[in-house]
Amino acid sequence: MTNEEKIQKLNEIVRGSDNVVFFGGAGVSTESGIPDFRSQDGLYHQQYDYPPEEILSHTFYESRPEEFFRFYRNKILIPGANAKPNAAHKKLAQWEQEGKLKAVITQNIDGLHQAAGSKNVLELHGSVHRNYCERCHAFYDAEFMMQQEGVPRCPKCGGRVKPDVVLYEEGLDMDILNRAVAAIRNADVLIIGGTSLVVYPAAGLIDYYTGNKLILINKGATSRDAQADLVISDAIGKVLGSCD
Repeated sequence: MTNEEKIQKLNEIVRGSDNVVFFGGAGVSTESGIPDFRSQDGLYHQQYDYPPEEILSHTFYESRPEEFFRFYRNKILIPGANAKPNAAHKKLAQWEQEGKLKAVITQNIDGLHQAAGSKNVLELHGSVHRNYCERCHAFYDAEFMMQQEGVPRCPKCGGRVKPDVVLYEEGLDMDILNRAVAAIRNADVLIIGGTSLVVYPAAGLIDYYTGNKLILINKGATSRDAQADLVISDAIGKVLGSCD
């Protein structure tokens, strides 16, 4: 079956359902110019004094906050500052508005799903758009974090302002995780896109799906391809942008 035929099949499946759930990873945002972690152009293939997974850990955040925020600002905030939703984000928002899509579950922290108009977005790893003072819990947006130099400090109390993102060594928000499990468990159609399904516990969410319309859309092969009812090997924005 050609990719065009597979996309037509995807169209038919979505048209016939009012309970679609989408689970996406970094590949959903790469077409908006945000680098992922494992592609050739991703953060893992660049050179720093420390590996990115070490810098983005809770231990590093606590022990070397200056270096953490320098990396965070230059490699995460700045690339996402001018990013716009792509065809994948827009199509998912459209399906939600049409009553077909019930939830977007994302590993991304860029807020592009909401920027495209999606309402029910479950952010497993948090968001760069939410930042809180560790002392008085005052809220600050991403623009505030961009404007700070060094370690961002709360203007109200002087406390350190921490991004509401899940770092390595930190646990996922159990409320978000439970809602994601419930959405997948109850889904008629589960579309997984832009993820290699190697980051746990998020990748394990697929195990809660018990239906027979599992669709995988990713440039490269995943360990779950054999389980899927439909596999489309292409960029997620290109695929969803070709849908009705």
